[in-house]
This record gives sequence, C-alpha cells and structure tokens, in this order.
Amino acid sequence: MDFHKFDRAFYIYVVFQYCYSKFQNFGVMKATLKYLAGIAGPSGYGSKTTAEQATKDFSNSSNSQLTAIITGATSGIGAETARVLAKRGVRIVLPARDLKKAEILKEFIQKETPMAQIILLEIDLSSFASIQRFSAEFLSLQLPLHILINNAGKFSQKLEFSEDKIEMTFATNYLGHFLLTELLLEKMVETAEGCGIEGRIVNVTSVVHNWVKRDQFRFSQLLNPKKYYNGTRAYAQSKLANILHAKELSRQLKARNANVTINAVHPGIVKTGIIRDHKGFITDSLYFMASKLLKSTSQGAASTCYVALSPQTEGMSGKYFADCNESHSSVLANDEIEAHKLWKGTRVLIHRRFLPHVNS
Repeated sequence: MDFHKFDRAFYIYVVFQYCYSKFQNFGVMKATLKYLAGIAGPSGYGSKTTAEQATKDFSNSSNSQLTAIITGATSGIGAETARVLAKRGVRIVLPARDLKKAEILKEFIQKETPMAQIILLEIDLSSFASIQRFSAEFLSLQLPLHILINNAGKFSQKLEFSEDKIEMTFATNYLGHFLLTELLLEKMVETAEGCGIEGRIVNVTSVVHNWVKRDQFRFSQLLNPKKYYNGTRAYAQSKLANILHAKELSRQLKARNANVTINAVHPGIVKTGIIRDHKGFITDSLYFMASKLLKSTSQGAASTCYVALSPQTEGMSGKYFADCNESHSSVLANDEIEAHKLWKGTRVLIHRRFLPHVNS
C-alpha cells in the first residue's frame, strides 16, 4: 500500500492501527519480532527483502520471452515493480492515465536497463470504456501475455463517482481490475498453452481488508453507498474484493485446467515523508514502532515481484502473500460462497449493464 496520495489523517490512523494489531496480545509478539528483525520465512525471504533481492536468481535470458502488464506503475510500488521486472528481462506494458509520467518512468528504467522493452498505452481504470479500448489496443499488438499485475490503487476521502456512476474507489481498485482481467484472461490462457509457461495474475491488496465486517460488505452498497460515506472503509472493502476475486477466479481456472494462476499480495505499508512530518504530533515510542513497521518502496514491491517470477510459487493459486511468504487473510476473505457471490454479481453488472455485446 503506497500512501503518497492518501490524506494525512488516514495515513496516521492506518499506522497506529497496524502497530496496534502487531502488539495487541502476546500471541502475535513472536511474529511481530520476526517481522521487525526481517527474519526470513519458508521462502527464504522476509519483511526486509527488497524486490531486487527477491528476484536476484532469475536470469535475464529465462525471462526475455515474458510479457507483463502492470497497472498503477507510474509511481510508488508499481514503478519499482516495473523497474525490477524490466531489469530481469521482462517486456513491460504500462497502462497509464498520465502518459507523460509513464514516459518519464520509461526513460528512467531504460537509463538503468538500456535493452528494456517498455510499451506505453493509455487507460483510466475507473472507466469501463477506457479499459475496453486499452484491452483492444493491447490485443491488436499480438503480443503474448504471461503476467498481469493488478497494482493500481485509489483512495477517495470524499464520495466520488466514476463516469459509469459507481463509487470511485470500488470502481478503480476492484471493478476496473476485474474487467481488465476478464478481457485479457483468454489471451493469458492461450499464451500459457502455446509456450508452456505458467501465466500469473497478481492482485495487490492490503492488510486493511481485515477491517471489513460481513454486514458492511453488500454489493449494491459498494457500488453506491447510501449511508454516510467513509473513505477508509471503502478502500478496505475494495481490497477485500481483490482477494475474493483471486479466490474465485483461481477456483474457476483450476476447474478448466488452465495453466494460469492468480494470487493476492499485501505489499506492506510503505514509508513516506508524511510520518516524519508528524513526529512532533506522535509520541516517540509510537514513532519508533511505526518507523520500524513501515517499508521502503523496494521492500513493498518485493512480494509482488516474488509471486510474479519465483519458481517457488509455481502452481500456487488462490493464495494470500505477505513479506514474500504465504500468509493468512481474514475469515471473510476465505469465504468461498462470498467469493462466488461477488464474482457473479460483478459479472452480471459488467456484462449486462455496461457491456451487453461482450459474451457472458
């Protein structure tokens, strides 16, 4: 989770809540100390692992045939993910709302990795029409697609609606990525069948999905909140939806024996200048805890890059990762009935209300 664009109060609230969740009882103390020390988990990596370290054993030659689409890659975790994957030889497709920012990132990456192949295409993930245009443009390039990283994240402090009249956070973080995945899924299945290389979809989510209660998670209310709008809750609900999407789509891919996996990744809470600016407001002890729990951008991108490239995650699907290791998501996030209900409702919404000409 990259908080550069988030409001300050929300940022501080999340840091405090995260600290509290780590220290609230003795049972989690061991895990907390392991996190703070960066002790490696079963994968050999831990909370202090950087994206480059998590991918250091992947040779450029073995990845030179891979193509990856990374949303939200013009800044933060997404930009670091793009840089590291390009450094490992992966062809990068950058969908961006601001093509000028995307061009700056492309130049930055190619300065470090001159042979990097980077393609820029325009997209607005809050707009179904824009996602359709992007997908059609990408497919027209007749490139393979091995990796899809649904990384882009939106946080709206005030209630806003997309051009499709859907609450903006949910439209961008969940619905946009759901539609993008739908439109590109057959290309991924086809690519995997043709080359024998497993396709991988990565949904970037957040630990804040744990805050969502079952009675708060109703599809109609997510689309158009009728009661008092809360930006934090809307963001957490969208991130829970990202995990449920991964769970249900994984089940469907397994049922059709497709050589494509999908997993959800919590990158951690990434360090910015905001927490330092508020040191006078925060007690020294809380500042110390918060600063130790926050990650650098490269550490935040590590889990995404690991799940996208590692041989260790081959065949793993429908899982939730944190700190480059399989982890535990909430009870609600593991509810298969809830996952199928959300998927069904989303598909009906997209394919009947907005895209009646797309086969459902």
